[in-house]
Amino acid sequence: MEIKTERLKLRSVEKIDLENIHSLLMYPESALFNPSGFPDGIAHTAQMVEAWSAQIHESDARKDYTFYIETLEGKEFIGLINISVVKPHYRNAEVWFKLVPTMWNKGYATEALNRILTFGFKELNFHRIEGGCAVENIASAKVMEKVGMVKEARRRKILPLKDGWSDNYEFAILEEEYPL
Repeated sequence: MEIKTERLKLRSVEKIDLENIHSLLMYPESALFNPSGFPDGIAHTAQMVEAWSAQIHESDARKDYTFYIETLEGKEFIGLINISVVKPHYRNAEVWFKLVPTMWNKGYATEALNRILTFGFKELNFHRIEGGCAVENIASAKVMEKVGMVKEARRRKILPLKDGWSDNYEFAILEEEYPL
């Protein structure tokens, strides 16, 4: 599966992506707000890549879409983005994204998330798409706000991070709020 934006290609994760994905997950900056922390070596990352690459073979009831993000020009690795079915009966989904730190502050996260929202509402027929981030993760909060997601809640001490429990902001956008 492949989705394009003006500058990016979002495609299904493949096994050959292992080294780039492992490098992304090993950046201290990108693990800062990740409750899972660092992978327990490349074998652990390989298990994740295997699961993500197998998603393409799932049935029509597919619940998880993880995309490898690269530039259209030069095919430079940017990061990962995911949209997952949370509550099928309610047509709810959740998104997450993680970018290589050298790719921050270039508008790539906003561009990729915007395209994933379009994919979620238009092609997957979701009613509501949610996302969350640690309150200290100001950049991710700004990305979600830029694409029209509304901050709905602050959940107290819900994320177990390296330095202790963190509060989490919850964002959401409804299909009628998103311009297709």
